[in-house]
Amino acid sequence: MPSRFNDWRLTSLTPLPTWALALAALAAIVAVVAAARGLRSEPKRSRKGVLLALRGASALLLIFLILEPGLELLAKSPVRARVALLLDTSRSMRLPASPGGASRAEEAARTFDAMELRTLNDRFVVDAFTFDESAQPANVALLGDAAGAAARSLGPRTDMLGAINQAIRAGAGRPLAGIVVVSDGADNVDLHNGLAPATREALRKIEAPIFGIAVGAGALKDLAIEDVRVDDFAFVRTNVDVDVTITARGFPPTEMPLTLRREGQLVAQTSVRLGGDTSVAHAKLSFVPDETGKFAFTVSAPVFEGEAVAENNRRSFVLQVIRDRVRALLVVGRPSWDERFLRQLLKRDPNVDLVSFFILRTAADDTHAAQEDLSLIPFPTEEIFRDQLKTFDLVIFQNFGFRPYHMAQYLPGLATYVQEGGAFAMLGGEQSFSLGDYAGTPIEDVLPVALLPSSAPGAAMEPFAPRLTEAGARHPLTALVPGAEPNAQLWNALPKLPGHNLVASVKPGAQVLLEDPARDHAPVLAIGEFGRGRSLALTTDASWYWSLVASGAGASPRAYETFWHNTIRWLVRDPAFTPMKLSAEHERFAESDPIALEAHARTADYGASAGSRVAVQIVAAEDGHRAALAEAVAGAEGEARVAIPSLPPGAYKATARFSSPDGTKELGRADDAFVVNSGGPEITDAAPRPELLRALAEATGGDVVPATAAKISRFAYRDPRRVEIGERQVRPLWDRLGTILLLAITLGAEWILRRRWGYA
Repeated sequence: MPSRFNDWRLTSLTPLPTWALALAALAAIVAVVAAARGLRSEPKRSRKGVLLALRGASALLLIFLILEPGLELLAKSPVRARVALLLDTSRSMRLPASPGGASRAEEAARTFDAMELRTLNDRFVVDAFTFDESAQPANVALLGDAAGAAARSLGPRTDMLGAINQAIRAGAGRPLAGIVVVSDGADNVDLHNGLAPATREALRKIEAPIFGIAVGAGALKDLAIEDVRVDDFAFVRTNVDVDVTITARGFPPTEMPLTLRREGQLVAQTSVRLGGDTSVAHAKLSFVPDETGKFAFTVSAPVFEGEAVAENNRRSFVLQVIRDRVRALLVVGRPSWDERFLRQLLKRDPNVDLVSFFILRTAADDTHAAQEDLSLIPFPTEEIFRDQLKTFDLVIFQNFGFRPYHMAQYLPGLATYVQEGGAFAMLGGEQSFSLGDYAGTPIEDVLPVALLPSSAPGAAMEPFAPRLTEAGARHPLTALVPGAEPNAQLWNALPKLPGHNLVASVKPGAQVLLEDPARDHAPVLAIGEFGRGRSLALTTDASWYWSLVASGAGASPRAYETFWHNTIRWLVRDPAFTPMKLSAEHERFAESDPIALEAHARTADYGASAGSRVAVQIVAAEDGHRAALAEAVAGAEGEARVAIPSLPPGAYKATARFSSPDGTKELGRADDAFVVNSGGPEITDAAPRPELLRALAEATGGDVVPATAAKISRFAYRDPRRVEIGERQVRPLWDRLGTILLLAITLGAEWILRRRWGYA
């Protein structure tokens, strides 16, 4: 046998299937049995034995030839089992292993001593992996790099069971002697609630021990805001509850303050009583939002001396504040058809909370009765315009003159209300605009039109048909039906109005949506923005014609309802009516994720603002410091995308400023809020969990040792005996002349003897 082969075995080279071999063997047995039955009358046992022996030998030789036996020569070598080394590189490994000490990652790296690795490599094939929420193959030599260990520990989650399964599948059939897991045990994917029975059963099937090296098992002092629960959205002027769960480890019993801030502004605070050792406390923070929008909130607790992690003492979230109902104030100078239709419309609208006042008599009216005998109440000017004004989303003056009620002192406050985000509408009539003596007052400052002096004619009384302007044809406020052409046809079909108030001009930046074409394009409906608020001027007191008169003429009365619903939505800044928009790709980003934002730029008349410049500034919501700045140019549809590299954990406010393509004119702005998470569950629960490593070891027959005493080459690895065949050679044994001659001899001898002894 050649020296390169060190083992052999017999094999069959026949191409015949098993069933054919079975038939051949059965035929041979039948032949021997038939011969024995034919020799039952033979008196001489010697003759009988010779003939049966020859028949049996022939049958065996025939089976030998059919099986085609051969000799398989083998070159065998022993297969070394493998050991899988798994190093935890999740975010929690950057935390200190002990108070004031090195990081857990650095302590873990020191367990991979070069001498220990060489000793282990002499016995086994060593496969190295790093893992967080998945396992990645690694260079064994790099595992002991303590200097770079903390820098590599960035994984957002820890999935030990998944990493173990990946390491097993990576073995390519090589027997597994053991698995070494170097970790703080802080699993937060599969094993955060411990080992389930099904998991224990799956671990037993591994048939290899798991050895745990526990990192960071020292005492930990840490305070963490573990969870913040709040609804996805809230209603303005409605109480919001924020439920907070706080976990404290290593603290004596103490009282801890807890604050809630909206973009740096304190909105709620409370205190929480913490117990000793490890304790869990719950707190509720409540506040009432006073404006709509998307805001970033931060719940924070103080950072105490000696804490392992400072980042988990705060947690941010984004809250969308919307209107439950539009709170509207309608003030009317005197009863009229216009007042009746509008008040009934607002009362029927479930989305409007209406407070209305209309004047039945003035102080100058002669009632011929004592004041105490009248049931009518005085107009509550101070209560409405000083105490309650900010509680309204919308204020409507409908044919209302302010002078009889001594309201001049309240007009500056109403103008400030608009500048600070309120909505105001003035409707036409003999007590509105110039006829109401509003020229030169603070109210004129927040109207989209400039007023005529009181000496000029204040109204045009000729019937007219209002016409859409170019801006009105595109604006959603005047969209009574979908489609530009059907909408224009509907406006043209509406009845004429009996007249309207006259104004001096339209202010810069304001838009005219409806005009009187017969009086030099006099504004009928104009809108504008002032500060953070919006205002509207409707110079007619006959919009009710679009309902009652239109219905009498056979047209649809719904134009009136649609117009006023659109008007209210635009005035209170319904998101669907906002021309400029900015939205973050996610409300929450991971610490290492790039920040992507989408900007939508439209002109004031809602056409796509192609080519406009978009400057996005991101500031930290806590202190207002600028965190990033990016610029983009809007495409053909007015859309632009900006991407900003990753930001530190915290809450952020993004503001987009839109300007004309040449940068000389500001078109508008929009904002959004988002949060960058601070390590997620890896930071929220910073405590090491050696008991989890111990459970893995017990389920597989392994062991757990602290990192400070770990000797990875000395674990009791399983060493399964297995060899692999490197080379083989087959030599046939059946194709020899002697075998054929021997079969011929046995068959011939039996035939001759049977003839001689008288057998056929």
